[in-house]
Amino acid sequence: MDYVMRAVRAEEWPLARQLRLDALRDPVASVAFLESYEEAVAKPDAFWRERTAGAAEGGGGRVRQFVAEGPEGAWVGTVTVLVERPEDDVRFGEAPVVDQGHLVGVYVRPEARGTGVTDALFGEAVAWAWSLPEPRLERVRLYVHEDNPRAAAFYRRFGFVPSGRCVPAPGGGGAQEVEYELTRGARVA
Repeated sequence: MDYVMRAVRAEEWPLARQLRLDALRDPVASVAFLESYEEAVAKPDAFWRERTAGAAEGGGGRVRQFVAEGPEGAWVGTVTVLVERPEDDVRFGEAPVVDQGHLVGVYVRPEARGTGVTDALFGEAVAWAWSLPEPRLERVRLYVHEDNPRAAAFYRRFGFVPSGRCVPAPGGGGAQEVEYELTRGARVA
């Protein structure tokens, strides 16, 4: 595999913006992301600069976005880790009872799926979460829409297990988002 997994850099906001917009055009975007393409494309450049800078290496430590970069420099995938603490406001799902990471914004371009890129991205993100000295994270979680079996199968293969918690999927309709977790010390793929 000729891809490099790394944290984004603040000045790369145009690439981060474009990858997010491409992700929101994916056929399963409606069950994979909490915003639409129309909402994201309408956001000003200042939003994308701030978002990327906050998730960049050296950007503060509570958020880190990782990308998979191909040999020619093209970005083919991404995942973001949010650090959540029990005293924080709840962003999505249930309030944490321990310090934890929350994986969001998972996307790998179709041409890179099945090449090991997703495994490598998750490996990088989870390794970063476990490496934090403070707060020491006890688990990493993510949510997957019940109608996204491809993603759920990957998460299970990587080592995530259903926590038993579900929350209503945004937009109504009775669908559920299922929480998966990986606890510190658990075996990963």
